Amino acid sequence: MHSSIIGLWTLMTSAAAAKTCYNVTVEVPVTARNGVFDKISTPQTNFDATSFVLSATKQGRNMTEIALSGYTTVSGHYNISTQYCMPNNAGNSAYTLQILTHGMGFDKTYWDLPYNNYDYSYVDYVLSRGYHTFSYDRLGFGKSSHGDAKNEIQAFLEVEALAQLTRLVRNGEMPNTKAPAKIVHVGHSFGSAQTVALSAMYPELSDALVLTGYSTSCDYMPMFLSGANFQQARLNGKNSDYTAGYLTNADVGNNVYLFFYPPHFDTSLLEFAEENKQPMTIGELMTITGLPAESSFTGPVYVIDGANDVPFCGGDCLNTGGKSASIPAGVKMVFPSASAFSAYIQPNTGHAMNLHYNATGAYKQINDFLEANGLMSKSHYHNHARHHQ
Repeated sequence: MHSSIIGLWTLMTSAAAAKTCYNVTVEVPVTARNGVFDKISTPQTNFDATSFVLSATKQGRNMTEIALSGYTTVSGHYNISTQYCMPNNAGNSAYTLQILTHGMGFDKTYWDLPYNNYDYSYVDYVLSRGYHTFSYDRLGFGKSSHGDAKNEIQAFLEVEALAQLTRLVRNGEMPNTKAPAKIVHVGHSFGSAQTVALSAMYPELSDALVLTGYSTSCDYMPMFLSGANFQQARLNGKNSDYTAGYLTNADVGNNVYLFFYPPHFDTSLLEFAEENKQPMTIGELMTITGLPAESSFTGPVYVIDGANDVPFCGGDCLNTGGKSASIPAGVKMVFPSASAFSAYIQPNTGHAMNLHYNATGAYKQINDFLEANGLMSKSHYHNHARHHQ
């Protein structure tokens, strides 16, 4: 695959976390068939961003179809910023690795929030259950390579980057790691959509899937686009290293609307989220609905959403008009061959599940499902058995 390691350093977190993490930037070759959207221009100003959303949210209109003129192959070598974490007492036993893909508006710290002594850290919770984790800044964001916001950083290219990273890890080609016994792909929001696409295109790369903040419904995407009040990321001071067409929600109020459910979160954490928010690209917004709609994946699949998720449930995941138990339960149609499927609704929670008071309750639901379906790490199983003898 001709990948190369760019830089490597070790990060030790607080003793309470009892973990060892390695931050590695890896260069991967990525090739994808991207959409050509030459019928629209990349928004250059905040006014242009609003005009784009006005066009994209007009009822009965499919902006992607209108703007798409064809497809082209995009290829390049990209730097991806990654973090691999393991429990301090990991030993040499076979282990299960969770590969974590963040959603729009975040980077890999979504999974390992350094807020309030890592109280909200999904990584810390997972390590306590004996798993290892591999998180990364999606291609185009954070400390990974950025790119052209319309033509390059689209869903297709990002899925291929995830596939390349997964192969590296599965083959034991990342530094300080050995090949895992099993791999669980965990996504949030757009990261879940990419995880579904990965399982459809390369089902052999995953042993189980966890989809957080996700459903198959596109009905509420206009609420997300309108509620963001998009502005050019490069003009807001915090994200000045991004180019035109990288858009971010305008302010704290928009952040609350998109990701939170008042009053079930720490308002100081909201300030942290606002200070560290990441953008999304016009290319992503044009391709999020173009990913594969069905997967032949045969492993277990778990879907979990905040009950009050806006972008995928319109603020009420249980209001289905009697069609199914919940809106996320409809994801089952995507996975007709899954060995196990479960959809869970987390109460009093908005779209960014990890940033609410009851986040660790959601983490327990996820990992109880994985454990019940044979995805527990052997090292944890032995420790667990010894503890109960």
